[in-house]
Amino acid sequence: MILNWRAVCGQCRACLRGRPWYCFDTHNATQRMTLASTGQELSPALGIGAFAEKTLVAAGQCTKVDPAVSPAVAGLLGCGVMAGIGAAINTGDVGRGDTVAVIGCGGVGDAAIAGANLAGAAKIIAVDIDDRKLATARSMGATHTVNSKETDPVEAIRELTGGFGADVVIEAVGRPETYRQAFYARDLAGTVVLVGVPTPEMKLELPLLDVFGRGGALKSSWYGDCLPSRDFPMLIDLHQQGRLDLGAFVTETIGLDQVEQAFERMHHGDVLRSVVVL
Repeated sequence: MILNWRAVCGQCRACLRGRPWYCFDTHNATQRMTLASTGQELSPALGIGAFAEKTLVAAGQCTKVDPAVSPAVAGLLGCGVMAGIGAAINTGDVGRGDTVAVIGCGGVGDAAIAGANLAGAAKIIAVDIDDRKLATARSMGATHTVNSKETDPVEAIRELTGGFGADVVIEAVGRPETYRQAFYARDLAGTVVLVGVPTPEMKLELPLLDVFGRGGALKSSWYGDCLPSRDFPMLIDLHQQGRLDLGAFVTETIGLDQVEQAFERMHHGDVLRSVVVL
């Protein structure tokens, strides 16, 4: 069973139009979780919670998958891996023969690379400032890498795509600077997908004439525009067939008491994903 934070309602205007991945009224558990010791009400992150032995969710937040798959592997689909794969396949609509650039090669960016590879992209360009992350990106399916600390990523992506820019550029950082890079690194009618999450104070400034003149599409990707009941079992099946290496995202398994140290390793870029095993 994989937990998800998109339990669609089936009744909102998005669901009724056949677009449940845009559901405007996703469900969480109606009963609040409380601390056993004091009775204090808890506010679980994304309606699921984390770093706990037990949680309380709505039934629709549970997606059944083949129990033969490793729980450490399956659990990662619940958020970051699905966000990245979905950004490529669902939001970006990457197809066979496309050129794709991914800016930011953490867990979500690498999942986008894996998704683009799965969709049959001909060229996948990974962009980051850390050579270790670029090496991991290659193992996930990137055909080319660009260290944007040393090289202008827009020029590099254009050079690698015959001067045109990529068909799809996925921004997995969530900063105005990298979004501008994504905007100018796409083909004339290419697609930009923002899957990196900005902070509330961030602002973006672009010449409106450039937005008008370049055509294409500027999209944001929430949770990879996924439908858990559809996408989770499909991706688990692909993993079991050997076509999608979900295990590659698991750098280490840790105990619940090792979470703080794992965050420190993540901040230093030492791990892709640390998975808590109870």
